[in-house]
Amino acid sequence: MNTLIIVESPYKVPTIKSYLGKGYKVTACNGHVRDLPKSKLGVDIENDFAPDYINIRGKGDLIKALRKEAKGADRIFLATDPDREGEAIAWHLSSVLGNDSKKIKRITFNEVTKSALKEAVSHPRDIDIKLVDAQQARRILDRLVGYKISPFLWKKIKSGLSAGRVQSVATRIVVEREREIREFVPKEYWTISAKLSGDDTFVAKYYGDKDGKKDINNEAEASAILSQCEGKTFVVEGVKKALKRRKPMPPFTTSTLQQEANRRLNFQSRRTMMVAQELYEGINLGEAGMHGLITYMRTDSLRISDDATAAAKAFILSKYGDKYYPSTPNVFKSKKNSQDAHEAIRPTDPTRTPDSVKGKLSNDQFKLYKLIWERFIASQMCPAEFDTMICDIACGEHIFRAGGYVVRFAGYMSVYDDRTEDSDAEDGLSAASLPLLTEGQLLKLIKMLSEQHFTQPPPRYTEGTLTKILEEKGIGRPSTFLPTITTITGRGYVKRNGKVLVPTEIGEITTDLLMDNFPSIIDYNYTADMEEDLERICRGEIPYVDVLKDFYVDFAKQLSAADETLAEGRITIAPTETDIICEKCGCKMVERVGKFGKFAGCPNYPTCKNTKPLDGGTTEEPKTASEHKCPKCGKPMYLRKGMYGSFFACEDYPNCKGTLTFRKDTGINCPKCGKMLVVKQTKTKKTFYSCEDYPKCDFSSWDIPQERKCPSCGGLVLKKKNKEQYECYKKCGWSESK
Repeated sequence: MNTLIIVESPYKVPTIKSYLGKGYKVTACNGHVRDLPKSKLGVDIENDFAPDYINIRGKGDLIKALRKEAKGADRIFLATDPDREGEAIAWHLSSVLGNDSKKIKRITFNEVTKSALKEAVSHPRDIDIKLVDAQQARRILDRLVGYKISPFLWKKIKSGLSAGRVQSVATRIVVEREREIREFVPKEYWTISAKLSGDDTFVAKYYGDKDGKKDINNEAEASAILSQCEGKTFVVEGVKKALKRRKPMPPFTTSTLQQEANRRLNFQSRRTMMVAQELYEGINLGEAGMHGLITYMRTDSLRISDDATAAAKAFILSKYGDKYYPSTPNVFKSKKNSQDAHEAIRPTDPTRTPDSVKGKLSNDQFKLYKLIWERFIASQMCPAEFDTMICDIACGEHIFRAGGYVVRFAGYMSVYDDRTEDSDAEDGLSAASLPLLTEGQLLKLIKMLSEQHFTQPPPRYTEGTLTKILEEKGIGRPSTFLPTITTITGRGYVKRNGKVLVPTEIGEITTDLLMDNFPSIIDYNYTADMEEDLERICRGEIPYVDVLKDFYVDFAKQLSAADETLAEGRITIAPTETDIICEKCGCKMVERVGKFGKFAGCPNYPTCKNTKPLDGGTTEEPKTASEHKCPKCGKPMYLRKGMYGSFFACEDYPNCKGTLTFRKDTGINCPKCGKMLVVKQTKTKKTFYSCEDYPKCDFSSWDIPQERKCPSCGGLVLKKKNKEQYECYKKCGWSESK
C-alpha cells in the first residue's frame, strides 16, 4: 500500500523516511497552506462570523505538488504538529486535497522516534473538528481585534501600528512595570551583623529584639543597637538541628524552558525555540542515523509517559545506583488549565547522554539538550538531603541568628543543581556548616558590622520573566509566548535594553489609548477567560460561534464609542531630548532615526541642519573597513559603492586611485575544495558566488550558499534568488519551499 505522509517541517522528512522505509512517501507542507486574506477582514460578521479562507500567496506550486502526490497515494496521513494549530493545518490540507475522509486521516506523535511513528501510523484517526474550531475561534478573534482596532491607532498615533488580543496585554504588563519603577520611592533600611567566635568564627545576622521589632529604619536606630551590643556578652539561646529534603523540579514545559534557558544560557526565547525545534525534528548522529532527541517542545503539561518513566528508572539505577531512585516514581501535577495533550519536554532516550552526542551537535544544540536532559533525569531522582542548623544568639534584648547547612546526600543535585542565592536567602541559610554550638554557650564578639541599604524597585521583565507572568495570568498558550514577545519588540512597543524589556513611548501611548477605549481587550482577566473559552471549545462544551458572538456584543459597542471619541486630533510624539548641545545654535539636540541609524539632530531643523552621530549611527553612508591594503600606497582600503557595483578603494580615494574588485567572504567553505566561498559582482552589478580560488576551483553559483547542510546527503544547500526555494548543489533530489 502506497502511503503519503505530510508533515509541517521539511527538516522532519529525512528522519521519518529513515524510520518508515518502503511504501511511505514523506513530504512537507511548510506550515499553513490556507489563511484569511491580508487585504480585507475576511470574516463575515453577519453570517455567523464565517471565515473566507484562501490559499496563501506563494503556496500555489506547493499545493499543486501535494495534490499530485495525493493522487498517486492509496492513503494520506496528515502528521502536522500535535496541537490545535497543527490540527487546523491538517484540516486545511484535507480541504485542498479533496476532503476524502476515507483516504485522508490524521496521525500525531509527541516525539520523532521509530517507536512513536510506528504507533502513530498504526492508529490513524479522523481530524478532531473541536480542536480545529478552537483554532478558528482564536484566529477570527485575533483578526477582528487587529483589523478593527488598528485603524484607530493609525489615525490617532501613526501609521503602521497594530493591536492584538494578546500582544496588547503583554505590552500593558511591560508598561505597568516601568511605571511602577518610575513611581517607586526608595526607603532606607539598615542591616547589622556580628562576627562571633566559639570553637571557630562565624557571622550572625541581626534578627530583631525580644519584643518582635525587626526593622532598622535609619542610622540612629542602627547606632543604638550597636552601642547596646558592643562589649556585651553573646549567649547561644537556642539550637535547632534538622534534616531538610529538597525535591527536584519537574521536567520542562515551554514556559519554564524559555525562562531557564534565558537565565542559565542567556538565550532569547526565539533562540531557545529554534534550537528546540531542531532537536525535536531530528539530528544526524552519523552511523546511528537521524534521531529526534527531545519530545514536542510546545507544551504546558508535566505528564511523563510510563515508557519514559521506566527508561529513566533503568538509566538512573545503572548509572547512579539504587539510593538515587525513589521508592515510587516522581509524579508532577500539571496546572489547572494546561492542555495536557503532550508530555513535558524530555529526551526521547535517556541513555543518549549529552556527552555521547556532543560531537554531532552545534554549540547551541548541545547546551540546550544538556539542560533538558539534566532537568528530566534529575526530576526522576531522589530528593537532596541537607543537615541544617539554626542558632538564636542573644545579646541583652537583641537576638541574632545564624544558619548553615551541609549536603548529606546530593540526590538529584548530582545531575542538576537548581539552588540559587535567592533560594538560600529565603531559607535563612548559608552553604556552610556552623561550628558546633550548644545552648547556653558564651560567645566572644570580634566585631560588629552595620550597613545602610535602600529598597529597590521591582526589576524590569526579561523575556523569561515576561513569559512566566503571561503563563501565571493565563494569557496565551505555549505556542504563543514567543510570537507575542517577537511582535511587541518587532513593532516598536517594547525595546530590549540588554536582557531587560523596556516600553517605548509609542508602547505607553498605545496602551493608554487602548485602556481608555477598549478596556476589555486589554484586561488581564478577560484575556485569560477567553483562553479558557478556547479550551472549552476544544473539549466540545461550547460552539465556537457562540464564543465569537458573546465577544462581539461588547466589542461592537466599544468600536462605536471609539469612533466618536477618537474622531479628531492626533497624538504628537515628542522626540527624545539628548544631553548633546548644538554648537551652532546652543539648543539641546534630539534623537532622530535616519537611513543609516540613530543620530542627534538640532530641534530647529530646517533652520539649523546640524547633526551628530548617535549610538553607532551616522548621518552619512558608513564606510566599511576591509582587511585589504592599497596596492599603490599601502594604506587601508574601504568598501564603497560605485556606478558598476561595490569595490574596495584606498582611504585616500580619489587622490589615490588604488582600487580592488569587490570580494566579500561568506564564511562558508567551498563544497569542492574547502576554501572560502566569496561574493563577487559582475560589471552589470549582478551578484554571484564562487570559490576564492576560482578559476582553479570551478565552483560558482548565482544561487545563495546557506550555512546549513542538505538533510539528505549533507551537501551544500543553495537558495534561489528572490524565492524561498532551497535545493542541494549536488542535485541529490532534495529541495524545499517556504
